[in-house]
Amino acid sequence: MDTPETTPQPSGLGAALGAYVIWGFLPLYLILVRSVPAVEFVGWRIIFTLPICLIIVAFRRQAADVLRALRNRRVMLTLTASALLVGLNWLVYVWAIQKNYVYAASLGYYINPLVNVLLGTILLKEKLSRAQWVAVALAASGVALLLGGALTTLWISLTLALSFGTYGLLRKQVDVGSLPGLTIESAILLLPAAGIAWWFAASAQGTAIDDSLSLTVLIAAGGALTAFPLLLFAIAARRMSYSTLGFIQFLAPTIVFILGLTVFEEELKLVQLACFILIWTAAAIFIWDLWSRRERAARPANAVSR
Repeated sequence: MDTPETTPQPSGLGAALGAYVIWGFLPLYLILVRSVPAVEFVGWRIIFTLPICLIIVAFRRQAADVLRALRNRRVMLTLTASALLVGLNWLVYVWAIQKNYVYAASLGYYINPLVNVLLGTILLKEKLSRAQWVAVALAASGVALLLGGALTTLWISLTLALSFGTYGLLRKQVDVGSLPGLTIESAILLLPAAGIAWWFAASAQGTAIDDSLSLTVLIAAGGALTAFPLLLFAIAARRMSYSTLGFIQFLAPTIVFILGLTVFEEELKLVQLACFILIWTAAAIFIWDLWSRRERAARPANAVSR
C-alpha cells in the first residue's frame, strides 16, 4: 500500500500534467456523446471505469491492497465521501458542457486552485511565501472579475470547484494507494450507476447504448478517460504539496477556456479576457517562485559536490 508523503517529489509533476491535459481536452470527447443525457452518460461512465481499474489492479498485483482498504472502516468512510464528491463533479461538468456553459465550467476549475490553497493552508498547515500570496491575490482578483459577470451560472462554477477541491484533499489524506482507492470509489458508485442505466433502459426513450455501435464504443471509452486521469491525479495529490498542485491545475481550465473560444465559439467578453491575463500572471509568479526556491536549495549541495 502506498503511504502518504509530505514533501513534493519530481515524479508527481508528470502525473499532474498528464491528468490536467486530459481533462482540458475532455470537452472535445463530450461533443461526440452530446446526444446522451448527462445522468445516463455518467452512469455508463462509472460502469465502464470499474473493469479498467480491476484489470490494472490485477496487472499490478494490488488486490491485497484493495482488500486491506475494504477492511478499514475509516478508509471506507473516506472513500465513500470522495466517491460521492467525484460523482457529483462528473455530473455537473458533463451537464455544463452539454448545455454550452463552457466558460462556467472553465471558471469552476479556475476557482478550484484557490480552494486547494485555502484547504492546504488552513487544514494541512502548508505555508506560502510572499510571492505566492501575491499570486493568490492576483488569481482571486481574476476570479472576482468573472464572478461579477457570471452570476446566473455561478452555482456550476462553485459546485465544480468545491467538490473537486474537497475530493483531492480527502484522497491526499486517506491511507490507501492511488489505484486501489479509485477502484473502490468506482465500486461504491456502481450500484447507483447500474440503477441509472436500468432506469433509462426501461424508459420510453430507451438507453443510448443501443442507438449505434459507434456511440456505444464512444460511451465505453469514457471509462478509460475517467480512470486514467483520476489515477494520475491521485498519484500527484499524494506526492506534491497540495497548494502547488492547485496552481498546476490552471492548465486544464485554460485549455477548456480556449476550446470555448475556438471550437464552441462562445463570445469572449472583455472581463473574461482580463481574468485570463490575471490568472496566468498569478500562475507565472507562483511557478517562478517555486523554481527560485528549488534553485537556492540546490546551491549548497552543488557547492559541496565541487
